[in-house]
Amino acid sequence: MNLNDLEKEIEEKIKQINTLDDIEKIKREYLSQNGKIRELFKEIAKLPLEIRKETGIKINFLKEKLEKEIENKKTEIENQKIEKSLREEKIDITRLIKKQRVGHLHPLTIELEKIINIFNSLGFELAQGPEIETEWYNFDALCIPKNHPARDMWDTLWLKEEGLLLRTHTSPVQIRYMENNNPPFKTIVPGRVFRYEATDASHEINFHQIEGLMVDKLVSVANFKAIINAFLRSFFDKDIEIRMRPSYFPFTEPSFEIDIKRKKGKWLEIMGAGLVHPQVFKNAKLNPKDWQGFAFGMGLERLTMIKYNIKDIRLFYSNDLRFLKQF
Repeated sequence: MNLNDLEKEIEEKIKQINTLDDIEKIKREYLSQNGKIRELFKEIAKLPLEIRKETGIKINFLKEKLEKEIENKKTEIENQKIEKSLREEKIDITRLIKKQRVGHLHPLTIELEKIINIFNSLGFELAQGPEIETEWYNFDALCIPKNHPARDMWDTLWLKEEGLLLRTHTSPVQIRYMENNNPPFKTIVPGRVFRYEATDASHEINFHQIEGLMVDKLVSVANFKAIINAFLRSFFDKDIEIRMRPSYFPFTEPSFEIDIKRKKGKWLEIMGAGLVHPQVFKNAKLNPKDWQGFAFGMGLERLTMIKYNIKDIRLFYSNDLRFLKQF
């Protein structure tokens, strides 16, 4: 085919392009391996030597011109589609939009984060330990002998492997932390604990404890009272009156219960505490003559129930959105 005739033919085909399919057809007809422009390149070898170069330049020019025209047409068609779509799109600005439900943290998670932040501000660092514990860390190292009621099958969930159990409190982390860190230190240990007992409004088989431990050269009950007062004031956002009653825990000496004053002068117990027993220090490879400390434990669910006047602990685990969305 004559080069000039081919150029005129291509110009006519370009004018007829209306869709992207038309473009693909032209590309196959003229620019593919078997297209007409490729055929022209093959014919160059048959031409006299003196006009081969000039003819090759013209064919290349035609090829580039076609590619440019195709690209321009493609852009034009795509823009037309966008404009058409925008013209046809209708938005009813008076239509009411369905309110989207926004998720949020569980109330226990919210209060736990607040508790951790309060104790962090008081210089306590976060520590954690395993939920599957050994008999040594859960009982023996904390001065709980074999015949102690806490070892009764109705309290402890023992595992099939001998000596392993689901921890009944977060106190085992005390021993683990003292074994791996040099005093002085202050640490807070939140975590799940497990008890083999009946579930009711105030008891669950699985709940959360928050353990605290402070060890230094000179630590007294006065240090503990000051820290707990500061914590309760921040947690409940008001001044809280407390009292300390003598109690008994195998791993503290002296031991006491902490009560807070409620409405109508009633007192409510919220935590147990005491000075770390000398034998516990020895079990953690620390010399009780060199170090003193206090420990305390409180329930996350119990604190949250008091704060929001919640009557049933089971609500936290019911997955009832009527309850959870209030937070």
